[in-house]
Amino acid sequence: MGIEQVGKWLIVAGIGLALLGGLILLASRVPFLGRLPGDILVQKDNFTFYFPLVTSILLSILLSIVLNVVLRFWR
Repeated sequence: MGIEQVGKWLIVAGIGLALLGGLILLASRVPFLGRLPGDILVQKDNFTFYFPLVTSILLSILLSIVLNVVLRFWR
């Protein structure tokens, strides 16, 4: 792998991180994201535990599909 390849990968990684950051900013505006049925929320007196289980599974499936489509066209 030559230095040009490393440079190309760094550019792609930077663009990917910028897109991911934009998606995270937009995701905060989706009202149901992070509050789906199956997400675990435990609230006690002065203790709160929140684990977005279903949201994590849904995002994992979505990202897997997107990455598979991107990698098929990449080759």
